[in-house]
Amino acid sequence: MKRYSTAELRKLEIVNLCDGARLGYAEDFEFEAEGDCSRILSLIISGSCGFLGIGREDDLVIPWCRVECIGEDTILVRLTPQEFSACLCGRKSGSRHLFGKHKC
Repeated sequence: MKRYSTAELRKLEIVNLCDGARLGYAEDFEFEAEGDCSRILSLIISGSCGFLGIGREDDLVIPWCRVECIGEDTILVRLTPQEFSACLCGRKSGSRHLFGKHKC
């Protein structure tokens, strides 16, 4: 099993296998730490800024269980349109509704 640093993962483009969409790059990660072990729970793609930096699109929080493969230059995920919509998290609410919506 290959090990990756978060710096390496940030350089990989994330592509959805369901529709071929290029989703972007992970800018942040959610981790769970317990004792000596930790694991990634999700990849977070920040929403893009609006015109002249005003406003912002929702972040996309992709559960780690949706990651199918990590390649040399891409991370392949499998998100149906319904799952994709459930992964959008507004910055205003500050919610990460990840655990109530996804079943892995």
